[in-house]
Amino acid sequence: MPTPDPASVVADADVLAADLLVDGAARQALDVVRSHSWIDLVASDPLLDDAEAVIASRSDADLAADWRERIEAERRSVPHPAGDHPGLASALHGDAAHLLSFDENLTSAAAGVGLHGHVSVSVRTPDAFLAVFDAKSLYESLDERSYPGPDRDPRD
Repeated sequence: MPTPDPASVVADADVLAADLLVDGAARQALDVVRSHSWIDLVASDPLLDDAEAVIASRSDADLAADWRERIEAERRSVPHPAGDHPGLASALHGDAAHLLSFDENLTSAAAGVGLHGHVSVSVRTPDAFLAVFDAKSLYESLDERSYPGPDRDPRD
């Protein structure tokens, strides 16, 4: 099992949709990712397909298509085997250390035990991620330089 990259994050379809459509922890968590050029948002095409479908069902197809065009440019694309869970497959094939999800089937302690040995990823809700993720200490552990702070606007 490869060592996960602590600067790589996957957001499940529910979190991606909530980021766009609802102000709250999902947006705040993904703003942390978008604010740092050295943190990757990892996503497979099937994961984006799922999120786009959720967005279209909750708003409209034009907004979903516009979102898809933007996210395509922002994400690091990874392959996705057919039949795999989009978020988990993105984390596994993208060597991501973090998976953000609202799915209790993924965020429970039992799920963590079941995933152990298959994929090395921390699955958390966006608010739990915000409570433990520290960009400053991560940057300094990876780069050995002082943390310069966020280096891009998350709303651009």
